[in-house]
Amino acid sequence: MIIELTSADLSADPRLDDYTRLKDVKLRSKIEPERGLYMAESANVIERAIRAGHRPRSFLMSARWLESLTPLIERATGSGDGTDVPVFVAEEDVLEHMTGFHLHRGALAAMQRPLLPSLGELLATARDGAPARRVVVLENLVDHTNVGAAFRSAAALGVDAVLVTPQCADPLYRRSVRVSMGTVFQVPWTRLDSWPGDIKALQEAGFTVASLALSDDSVSLDDFAALPALQRSSARLAMVMGTEGDGLGRRTIAASDYTVKIPMDHGVDSLNVAAASAVVFWATRGIGA
Repeated sequence: MIIELTSADLSADPRLDDYTRLKDVKLRSKIEPERGLYMAESANVIERAIRAGHRPRSFLMSARWLESLTPLIERATGSGDGTDVPVFVAEEDVLEHMTGFHLHRGALAAMQRPLLPSLGELLATARDGAPARRVVVLENLVDHTNVGAAFRSAAALGVDAVLVTPQCADPLYRRSVRVSMGTVFQVPWTRLDSWPGDIKALQEAGFTVASLALSDDSVSLDDFAALPALQRSSARLAMVMGTEGDGLGRRTIAASDYTVKIPMDHGVDSLNVAAASAVVFWATRGIGA
């Protein structure tokens, strides 16, 4: 169903509502989960979403990209014209007026948001159907860029799953997806229902819970990764990374098994959470192997 748009008149088709006011972060963060959708931007990201089994609601692209994206549309819908999935095509000035930004990556797709697994289901199956060994908890991160960067590091460094707390930014928000390079579709994840209450559920599932924070009793990351208990093949580790401003909550730290810090030089007290997550994932890569 290829539909050519000659103007940015959104009243022409209610299905275009998915693409309006994309730069309004506060609005989009609210309405996308409510509508059960998320936006995939660029051919590479759309391809990864489709490869993960996510279903498109519609496509929106500039006319010059239609030919190169036809095979991707066919893969997702069974036909190069999208069958009953609308493929909206317009000139770039019309797209920019409609979405609020220049669509320099060629295409957008409004994707159906998948149902998230429960914590128990995720922990039991995250590693290609086998139980997870290493997971990370993102506590109340507010910056979508940091969420996307953490997912990309998790994918690159073998973390089995990502858990996000109730107040954490949406991993499926357009900026998170873009920064992650689509790895939010590859790394299993879910949103926790109760935090820090779910620390107990992680511990009962056999996970050692380590909070990354500066405190008087913090253990060096090197020393922590070398603990005998974490060298066992049965070891399971949950790493908790805190929000950009205040770090981890006191209740989170108190409920954790360890508080861990990354050793610093030159008077630097901490790293950005995205950088810190990559360091921690690398240092703990052998745990449970």
